[in-house]
Amino acid sequence: MRDQAIVTRDPEILGGAAVFRGTRVPVKALFDYLEGGETLEGFLRGFPTVSRDLAIAALEEAEALLNSQA
Repeated sequence: MRDQAIVTRDPEILGGAAVFRGTRVPVKALFDYLEGGETLEGFLRGFPTVSRDLAIAALEEAEALLNSQA
C-alpha cells in the first residue's frame, strides 16, 4: 500500500479536498465518523468505494505523522 498514494488531491474533485485514492470520498469523512463514535465498519458500510486496507493505511499514515511531531 505504501508504494501507491493513499490520498489524492485534484482541483476537479471536491474542489481539491483530500480524497481516498480512486474515490470521491473525503478523508475527513473517516475522521468525522470516528470522532462521532462510529466504527470503522460503519464508515466502510457508508462508503463502500473505500476499501478496508485503504482506510487503515490512511489511519496509519496519520498516526505516523502525529508520532513524528512528538
